Amino acid sequence: MPSLIDIRRRIRSVKNTQQITKAMKMVSAAKLRRAQERVIAARPYAGMLDKLLSNVVAAARQDEAAGNNPMLAAREEKRVLLILVTADRGLAGAFNGNLIKAATSFLEEHKGCTLELEALGRKGRDFFRRRDITFSGELVGASEKPKYENAQELAERIIKRYSDDELDSVYLLYNEFKSVLSQKLTITRLLPVTVSETAAPVDYIYEQPVEELLASLLPKYVEIGIFRAMLESAAAEFAARMTAMDAASSNAAEMIDKLTLYMNRVRQASITREIIEVVSGASAQE
Repeated sequence: MPSLIDIRRRIRSVKNTQQITKAMKMVSAAKLRRAQERVIAARPYAGMLDKLLSNVVAAARQDEAAGNNPMLAAREEKRVLLILVTADRGLAGAFNGNLIKAATSFLEEHKGCTLELEALGRKGRDFFRRRDITFSGELVGASEKPKYENAQELAERIIKRYSDDELDSVYLLYNEFKSVLSQKLTITRLLPVTVSETAAPVDYIYEQPVEELLASLLPKYVEIGIFRAMLESAAAEFAARMTAMDAASSNAAEMIDKLTLYMNRVRQASITREIIEVVSGASAQE
């Protein structure tokens, strides 16, 4: 049976851990509000860009020059690039684990292709660095505060490689923020760009040739897709960490209650034993 000193030491240790988890929960909650605002602000812009691009493509289907844009050209998938968006830190429940598991399944499904990985986040990079996978690039230290410049630089790089026929398809895997308690594992194909086939042609009056308009819209579409995924992932990361730290704080409180009850029982047993010894000693002297 552990001594009272050992039990008190353990209770102090759990209380210290509880203070840390509570502080991390509060920090994540504050960061989540800002990240959620950025996500909510980006969604309408991305949706409108997608709708605009669909309308322009639908209106330009009869234009042979516009239809020859390399970003719209679909090819047989032989060289595949996966962009994996994870967090730079842990302590976020199954946030990173689910992403890594989904990425592993994706790579297994495409094992007949030449695969490359673009790691956005330290956790994904560290995991797959120990595996037999080719890295096309990495970005660490920006998971909590995504910058548009990073998305723009990555988009320019993969668009050039796709246009130069170095890649046949580019996929994006990330956690989409739904609510504080829910994140949706999402995988989308960035390249070739696919638009809705049901969009009705809109009678646009073009101030520039259609191919030039698509040449400016399509790269912007890829940039916004990557940047939005980074924003969604940041918000989902803070939500997952806040939920995990809340659960850890609750578990610590429950453990403190159990240890306190156990300590009281040990103390009571010790006092009872001492009383019995005193009474037994007094009886022996009579």
